[in-house]
Amino acid sequence: MDRFRMIFQYFQSNSESVMNGICGLLALASVKMYTSFDFSCPCLPQYNMAYGLGIMFVPPVIFFLCGLILNRQSLVMLEEWKRPQGRRKKDLAVIRYMCSSIMQRAMVAPVVWIVVTLLDGKCLICAFSGSMDPENFVGFASVSPEQVQQLLAKVPCKDDELMRNNTSRKAVSRYLRCWSQALGWSILLILIIAAFLARWLRPCFNQATLLQARHWSNYIDIEQKIFEETCCEHSRLFAHKCILHFFESMRQEIKLHSFSLPREGEQNEGEEDLLRGITDQDQVNKLLKTWYYEKPPLDVS
Repeated sequence: MDRFRMIFQYFQSNSESVMNGICGLLALASVKMYTSFDFSCPCLPQYNMAYGLGIMFVPPVIFFLCGLILNRQSLVMLEEWKRPQGRRKKDLAVIRYMCSSIMQRAMVAPVVWIVVTLLDGKCLICAFSGSMDPENFVGFASVSPEQVQQLLAKVPCKDDELMRNNTSRKAVSRYLRCWSQALGWSILLILIIAAFLARWLRPCFNQATLLQARHWSNYIDIEQKIFEETCCEHSRLFAHKCILHFFESMRQEIKLHSFSLPREGEQNEGEEDLLRGITDQDQVNKLLKTWYYEKPPLDVS
């Protein structure tokens, strides 16, 4: 139990590093899932585009939502955004900084998936083979319009009987794969340039504002963790008091068989300090309600 507690405390104290690791694992998982995924285009005019674009964009949405769910700061940011003003003002710059940090981490795995699918080219070939102009390919020139759509839809299926001897299938497939790979490399290049500019142009902006936003973002996260830990400890002590009060008539038996109780005139000073005279459920509810609606200002003077 102590070992699990140490691991949990490490995750709490290094949440940013842990989230970076989780985002990296999600990115690797997206690549592994795509390489192990058996892509089978339906080769039907009415289903090709839906299937190809679905494989390209639905998994990234899933990875994006997983990134938001696994990031603890997502809930902290929403709570900070939705909480009442109370006695503590809300800083929109801090909320924007938290939102930006969360989105950047959550977008890693989806972007990796989209770039990998574009570089592979199968999804784009499946989705847009039926949209090609048959006039640009000699093998489809002498075919009726109805058959052209059927043949173009079967371009991704190289083992189909109708496409085995068709000389234009490879031309259409090669054309779409070139566009897909060009688009994939372009997206990758744009992202790398954007990351480079963001990193090297950051010193040109107001560093004090950025430092303040990062500091108070970390503060809100740590404050929430400490509040939850304090609530757990308070709940344990309050439950301890309630149980002792309920079994007041059995003090001697509890002392012999379970745990030692303080004497009648001796109270645990730590428990008294934390409970602060709270004796019933209404007082606890009022305390929690006050924390939510009237958070104290950040001033300990």
